[in-house]
Amino acid sequence: MVQLETLADRESRFIESVLRLKLRLAAFDCDGTLWAPDAGEGFFYWELDHHLVSDEVERSARPRYADYRVGKVSEDDMCGEMVSMNQGLSEADLEREAELYFEQRVSPQIFPAMQKLVAGLADSGCELWAVSSTNEWVIRAGLRRFAIPQDHILAAAVVIENGRATDRLLRVPSGAAKLKALESAGVTFFDAAFGNSKWDRAMLERAAHPFVINPFPDLERVAAEKGWPVFFPDTRAQRAASSRADAHAE
Repeated sequence: MVQLETLADRESRFIESVLRLKLRLAAFDCDGTLWAPDAGEGFFYWELDHHLVSDEVERSARPRYADYRVGKVSEDDMCGEMVSMNQGLSEADLEREAELYFEQRVSPQIFPAMQKLVAGLADSGCELWAVSSTNEWVIRAGLRRFAIPQDHILAAAVVIENGRATDRLLRVPSGAAKLKALESAGVTFFDAAFGNSKWDRAMLERAAHPFVINPFPDLERVAAEKGWPVFFPDTRAQRAASSRADAHAE
């Protein structure tokens, strides 16, 4: 009788395959890689819907993002504007809202297997970095749930003056800029990289061991061509729903 592989078996096999490599340094994308949603987009609409920014900013931001969705605005420009639109807002307020948003909207969709993998790598002594084009307030909130040090987070950021956000960009790590952000932090080589989209490809190609997590179709095709490992984790929400369904079936 053939025994089917369970979700727990599949996750354990993937985690063990990574830990077996004895990695010294690993870099992670965040949105879509450590948790399912695009937290940058989610927090953008959270801010608009909760009127955290001015009416003027809201009126211009919505159509601007619609233009981005159809390719009229570049990824780099939009990610930068989603941070710089907070000009004048208190950093403390932004941090508080980011934590509230993440806990309510994103935390239920964290990938438990990735959380366990990150913890295992940290326990093994691997140096961990996170690189994201989402604003650093949200990424810092999210990574408090992972074993990645807060001072190893390279996310989209603006200059802070007198406790308030300015419109002057510090960095927008997307695509090749993810490598530049790591290099600026003194990370010129890493054993492994984990990402889910074409914006992670440069980082994945630089790594000795690239891992493609929950990929978009275009990156999944690249992974197939290059022979990169691909892993599709389940979210907490999916797992809970599956457990409820199994319990009902019993």
